[in-house]
Amino acid sequence: MLSADFVIATAVGYVGLLFVLAYLGDRRARANKRSWLNSPAVYTLSISVYCTSWTFYGAVGNAARSGLEFLTIYLGPTLVFVGWYFLLRRLVRISHLHRITSLADLLSSRFGKSSRLGVLVTCIAVIGIAPYIALQLKAVTSSIQAVAGASEFGRGSLTGIDDVGLALGVAAAMALFTILFGTRHVDAKEQHHGVVAAIAFEAVVKLAALVAVGVFVIYIGGGVEGIFSQAAEKGIAFNTAASFDSRWITTLVLSIAAIICLPRQFQVTVVENSDEDHLRVAGWAFPAYMMLMSIFIIPIALYGLTVMPAGSNPDMFALTLPLSAGQNGIALFAFIGGFSSATSMIILESIALSIMVSNHIIMPLVLKFGPVAQSGDGQGVSRVLLIARRFAIVLILSLGFFYFMFTRDSDALAPIGLISFTAIAQFFPALLAAIFWRDASLKAVTMAILCGFVIWAWTCFLPSLASVSPMVSVLLHRGPWGLSWLRPEALFGLDGWDPLAHAAFWSLSINCLILTLGSLLTRPSSLERIQANAFVDVFRRHGLPQRNFVPGSATANDLFFVAERVLGEKRAAALFEQAARERGVEPALLEPTADFIGRLERELAGSIGASSAHVMLSKVVAGGDVSLEEMMQMADETQQVIEYSQQLEKTSAELRLTARKLEEANAQLRELDSQKDEFLSQVSHEVRTPMTSIRSFSEILLEPGGLNEAQRQRFLSTIHQESMRLTKLLDEILDLSALERGERTWQNAPVDAEDALNRALGVCDALLRQRNMQVELGERAHTTMVEGDGDRLCQVFINLISNAVKYNHTELPVVRVSSAVRGGHYVVEVADNGPGIGKAERKFIFEKFWRGVSGAGDQGGAGLGLAISRQIIARMNGTLELVPGPLPGACFRVRLPVAGRD
Repeated sequence: MLSADFVIATAVGYVGLLFVLAYLGDRRARANKRSWLNSPAVYTLSISVYCTSWTFYGAVGNAARSGLEFLTIYLGPTLVFVGWYFLLRRLVRISHLHRITSLADLLSSRFGKSSRLGVLVTCIAVIGIAPYIALQLKAVTSSIQAVAGASEFGRGSLTGIDDVGLALGVAAAMALFTILFGTRHVDAKEQHHGVVAAIAFEAVVKLAALVAVGVFVIYIGGGVEGIFSQAAEKGIAFNTAASFDSRWITTLVLSIAAIICLPRQFQVTVVENSDEDHLRVAGWAFPAYMMLMSIFIIPIALYGLTVMPAGSNPDMFALTLPLSAGQNGIALFAFIGGFSSATSMIILESIALSIMVSNHIIMPLVLKFGPVAQSGDGQGVSRVLLIARRFAIVLILSLGFFYFMFTRDSDALAPIGLISFTAIAQFFPALLAAIFWRDASLKAVTMAILCGFVIWAWTCFLPSLASVSPMVSVLLHRGPWGLSWLRPEALFGLDGWDPLAHAAFWSLSINCLILTLGSLLTRPSSLERIQANAFVDVFRRHGLPQRNFVPGSATANDLFFVAERVLGEKRAAALFEQAARERGVEPALLEPTADFIGRLERELAGSIGASSAHVMLSKVVAGGDVSLEEMMQMADETQQVIEYSQQLEKTSAELRLTARKLEEANAQLRELDSQKDEFLSQVSHEVRTPMTSIRSFSEILLEPGGLNEAQRQRFLSTIHQESMRLTKLLDEILDLSALERGERTWQNAPVDAEDALNRALGVCDALLRQRNMQVELGERAHTTMVEGDGDRLCQVFINLISNAVKYNHTELPVVRVSSAVRGGHYVVEVADNGPGIGKAERKFIFEKFWRGVSGAGDQGGAGLGLAISRQIIARMNGTLELVPGPLPGACFRVRLPVAGRD
């Protein structure tokens, strides 16, 4: 049997191990900047700080009570990291360029470096996280009490100490560890390699512990099927009735917001990121980690409901199941896993919140009232910042402890965590607007967050105190001053909703509405517009952010005085010496330029936040020849000129594109005009030849006498032949023109192509015999149906065969005709052993009036047959080509798709 003393001693030893890991991690990081501490694996494991004791213990309890609702807390972060390219990459890039130290710093810097917005976000974060820290304290104390049991031996030295005292001890120990390792450096932008290494180690421990418990449960339960069978025999069914309802969707949305907006998640994912490419690994590795953490939740929950006594706390099934089976080793490992989940969250959350408190609350007060800033020991501001952060850690853990003390009677862990998720989700609309919406304004964002927080406090936080305050309980049932429509869980008469869905709906809806309308109705300041462009266009603007200062009357000594008090003498001196070396001057002769002041501002922002750094430098730089407002006005005008220039450039590009299209259209028109002239010239030539003959013989016949009857008949026959030739020419021209323009009605219908080929051979038989031409019939297809016009197809075949006859002058002329079906096409080839077509003439063979050099002799044709044939075949969706053939002469191939193949 385990005792509380042994468990606590193990926990203390485990914390000691974390001390050693954190110390060694810091030493290794300082000795070798490219060590494994900067690896994507450690970065991904540190992100798993998202999996707290709520995830370790509470997910099992949530599954036992509400079925599949627990999946949402895994699914939301998975969606965000799978789509890391769209949101996380932008956040990391902005953080690197602007040396962002926290979520409050990001929003403050984006919206005009507003100190008030930073204070508001910090205060809401501290208040909103208190329930979450209380959850961790409750989980740790519950787990220790579950191990100790009720026996005197089990409780050991805890005898007489209640859960409040135990939680106080845990909170104090966590505060001590966080102060020792989380606030050793004043530079908030500097990565906490030691702490991150410890967090990564804890991620492995808690995963291994939960997997060990899951494997153990499946083993003693007889496998997954056995667990479900035993549960069914006892009438226990896994609850899926409430899944995918409004609460399920609400928790999914809240988990998406939480993985980005929780201070510790922003710290490890954005601030602690040393390489943007690490997101590529985290994009798949972190979802895989989440899957492993969730894979055994349902078996543990179902087996716990089956074998544990009625009334057992399902949140502690991961611990009590091994204990009930006498497996103390597994139970102790499970305790360490849950303890790791809680400690990693508390430590990192406290660090992140303490940075926000010191930079956005303490530092502005120091700048306003601070005699420390004026002290001359060179370490005043740094010392104040360290003290402020340590004080903030104690304050944050104290708030969490007090919330635990008031609400420790709550039965479940999950609802407590969702209270914090809803509070932190109020930052999500502002965060999206900050990095995607250029017109979002400071006033709108401030009012949106404030109103969302007030609604959250009324509808979500206040009801959680109902068990400790009768007045709150009455308020929940009757509303303030008897106004039932203001009841916290039925606001504006919206009754019957799940309390969480109700609170999230009203707080986020009002938040988004005010943000949208406020931004549309208000005008951002000059500095807001400058920062908006820097954030929204972070991937379009290369290099460092835009400068916000111009040199005034400040000297290098004035700036060094400021830097020394924030960064310390050593770092400040190094910064100024490096700047002097880059400019090739002695440090004493360094003149502050706008670039150097911007660089100094970013260095200061890494320690005290963007807004405080901006205010501090404003005091030094402003007051010279150029005031801050004047500089803002100049920047504003410059920005307007840049935007106007960009519009002009866009318009010019459009004009250039239009001009290029006009040039192309003109070239086409000139080409068409040239073709028209050529066509008219050819037509005139072809028409003039028969017309000349007709006119000459007509004039001879008109002269009286001199002609005998035989001559008269011969001249009349010539006139008749030339007029027929002329008529044929005009018919072909009209036919080709109609085909090209699509003016002639054309209707394809299934026809037997082989029958058309046979008819063409029959028509040409007399011509073939007249020329003593040998006809070789090659392979022939059987009846083949194609979509086309049978008479037109026959016309094409006649043209091809007659051309093979007319232009073949060999002694033993041969024409070879073959047909086949290949690849779904009906293919006909007409080849001859004539002189063929020269290589230079092939590209013109289908042009109008082209009869070829070798065929230039008068063969009675106008050179339009092939052009018309090609148009006809094209209308039948086929092709007519000149191809290499089996005989020495020309070979024409017709390809037509077989009907019905499609």
